[in-house]
Amino acid sequence: MSTSSALDTSAPADSSAAPAIEATDLVKQYGDFTAVNNISFSVTRGESFGLLGPNGAGKSTTMRMIAAVSSRTSGTMYVSGIDPQAEGPRVRARLGVIPQQDNLDEDLTVRENLIMYGRYFGLPRKYLLAKADELLEFAQLTHKAKARVEDLSGGMKRRLTIARALINEPEILLLDEPTTGLDPQARHVLWDRLFRLKETGTTLVLTTHHMEEAEQLCDRLIVVDHGEIMAEGSPAGLIREHSTREVLELRFGMDRNPEIAAALETELGNREGLGYSHIEVLPDRLLVYADDAEAALEAIHADGRRPMTSLIRRSSLEDVFLRLTGRTLVD
Repeated sequence: MSTSSALDTSAPADSSAAPAIEATDLVKQYGDFTAVNNISFSVTRGESFGLLGPNGAGKSTTMRMIAAVSSRTSGTMYVSGIDPQAEGPRVRARLGVIPQQDNLDEDLTVRENLIMYGRYFGLPRKYLLAKADELLEFAQLTHKAKARVEDLSGGMKRRLTIARALINEPEILLLDEPTTGLDPQARHVLWDRLFRLKETGTTLVLTTHHMEEAEQLCDRLIVVDHGEIMAEGSPAGLIREHSTREVLELRFGMDRNPEIAAALETELGNREGLGYSHIEVLPDRLLVYADDAEAALEAIHADGRRPMTSLIRRSSLEDVFLRLTGRTLVD
């Protein structure tokens, strides 16, 4: 495919009614390497949309194209009805960006970070003084307004980075791994702030490795691997489509797990009413996927097998993610 002919920069017919983000046949190549391979997706205004995938899947590359800091090789992309490749400054003025790593100015105070960042958008100082106070309250950092950034905890720095990204009242907030490195308490505080933004109509687009985060925050998401979309839908919808209702975790001992898994495949596969799907063999345990995991466990006991431990849980987005992208570590 010719890059010059495939790159389309024509605007939609009615940009005022356009989705928050719309990508069609999007491709990004670096020499012979294809980072994003012909993906298409649309984000509705006010939606919380997620991009899930292992390292190197193309998530951050896609975010950079949305943010108008990286050009696409081919395909179309519109952000609020505007082509970011043709009108980058107009697009960036509508965005708030939360990078993977906090890039706050540690020589300034918390409040000064907000005011200085707002000046980059040409916003008047009078407006920024009031807006900074509003955002500090939103981020629960009012008591730290005069503190230097270096004195903040990791969770506080992350909340300040989000507050800073809101200084220009963006239509769309891009969050690249927003809670990486945070402890559970700080993560939940951050989720609460993001829920509040969503309720005000801000469109959220995030990448994350935390499956619980994706289930909590995303209305809809795409699972990306090797630059391609593997699945798309709501978290609950993806679980229904790609997994069973429940998962039975069994431990028979690392030396016995593979042998027992082969036997269980036949035994459970011949029983009706379990909603049995398949078994995964992990180094330390077996995962039995079935709609009725308790009935599956009873059947295993009836056949005289006694696992060292057993656990029944609901199927999760992590089960879907690992089934679609595999369990091999990607560096």
